[in-house]
Amino acid sequence: MTQTMASLASALMFVTPWPLLATGLLLGFGADRRPRFMRRAVAGSAWFALACAIGATVAYGVGLTRPATYYSVPLPDKLGAFEINIAVNPLTLVMLLLVAFVGMIVSRFSTSYMDGDSREGSFHRWLALTLGSFFTLIVVGNMWAFLLSWIATSLFLHELLAFYKDRPNALMAARKKYLLHRIADASLLGAIILVVRTLHTSDFSGIAPAVHALNGALPEALLAASGLIVLAAVLKSAQFPFHGWLIQVMEAPTPVSALLHAGIIYTGTFLALRMSPILSVAGGAREAMVLTGLLSVAVASLMMMVETNIKESLAYSTCAQMGFMVMECGLGLYSLAVMHIVAHSVYKAHAFLSSGSVVDHFRAPALPATPESSSALRAFLGLSIGALMTFAVGSLFGIAFQQQPALIVLGMVLSVGVTQLMLPALNARHAGMGSLFLWTGGMSAAVCTAYFGFHRVFDLILGSSLPAAGFSEDAVQRGILGGIAVVFIGLLLLQQRLPEILGKPFWQAVYVHLYNGLYVDIFIARMVGRPATEAAVRPPHPSRSNPSEVLP
Repeated sequence: MTQTMASLASALMFVTPWPLLATGLLLGFGADRRPRFMRRAVAGSAWFALACAIGATVAYGVGLTRPATYYSVPLPDKLGAFEINIAVNPLTLVMLLLVAFVGMIVSRFSTSYMDGDSREGSFHRWLALTLGSFFTLIVVGNMWAFLLSWIATSLFLHELLAFYKDRPNALMAARKKYLLHRIADASLLGAIILVVRTLHTSDFSGIAPAVHALNGALPEALLAASGLIVLAAVLKSAQFPFHGWLIQVMEAPTPVSALLHAGIIYTGTFLALRMSPILSVAGGAREAMVLTGLLSVAVASLMMMVETNIKESLAYSTCAQMGFMVMECGLGLYSLAVMHIVAHSVYKAHAFLSSGSVVDHFRAPALPATPESSSALRAFLGLSIGALMTFAVGSLFGIAFQQQPALIVLGMVLSVGVTQLMLPALNARHAGMGSLFLWTGGMSAAVCTAYFGFHRVFDLILGSSLPAAGFSEDAVQRGILGGIAVVFIGLLLLQQRLPEILGKPFWQAVYVHLYNGLYVDIFIARMVGRPATEAAVRPPHPSRSNPSEVLP
């Protein structure tokens, strides 16, 4: 076997972003004068990227994975080397396939969505550059090349977010994102300097053996680096209280929202996964990730309950889901975080690209529904059934809950989701409720089976590329795990009782505060120069002037 064939997977991953970058950098000048050409060039480049991703995966499967370095230059001051080499491993291949698929879908959708726009050519140019730089971020194995791709992706995305120059809200959201991402850039730069100078490697593949040689005792430089990595990941993931820009970028073109929420928003989590050998032994950093993610899940879920705008509700959902992924990384459940990324990406891309058709649902005639609130007793009954089903199915798949307390907590979270599926049947008071309960019970069992089935699949696929890092079991960690369960069960009960409790003055006031995002975004708006009068409290939507009318 020749050396070229042995490194086929690396070569295919290496050329994946080339057509997209060439289209944006070389053919993009004067793009608005030839929009049809740019449209076809970007769509063809996206198809090429998907074909390369599939080919690289097949090549990896048959063993054609010899590593290759295409360019290398040493850096001064013990900073290692800047190299263009490709990280061929299950994590990068999964992410490459996912983003290539989403990128192809978004590029196809953009051909009709942007048709006739006066700046259609420019849109396709910036889309090509954003996708190309993001592909580069995914496939490179060198930290310095990763940093350059990380910055480039953010800068090109900024052009898409600020595409409509006549929309002040879109420009303000883009400016907020720009500020927070520059802080994330500085944090990542500081972390890479500390990691490279301490571990004497500038490749992600060299981190794990170097950390292992330390026998679990991280020097202060790596502890500081772990904190900077978490800060960069949190800022990129739009975690509370830095989430405001993610909610407000909805005025950008719909394809941009889909690409952001179904792809680029995972950059922070992807960084945590690439740096997982360090984070796995940095206890304080992991606890910070869990608590930050849990706070974002709780706050974003509450805000989503009172949101009236379809796209902004989807954005709050993304914020909550990103919090969940950050929390999973903090718990050491890395393969579950990757599974979560894949599932959320496919769902969110479809949700955004089809969000306009939601209006059709309200045009159709429908019988008025009688709201059936759920009592706490029925909610706990559903939770008990859901927990029994979840842990029974998980045990059948060989999930060792007793060996990893974090999995017990994730099982409780899944039980809350299963409870949501079964509560309509438990609340029903009409003929046929028995068959409805059996149907929802079967659907819940299918959800549990799919979840744990994919859990085992992703464990099998990613086991060699991600560290095994159980969450510690001292008093603090046990308290954090208990807090996770309490928060999710509390959200379940609150959602079920929402129409009832919003009739009380205290909860009406809480509703108004949540509807206004708890006002934390006002401070960031002032940092980027927005006058305080423009960041005023927004009144509740006219159709929701009475908080008791909010649906669960």
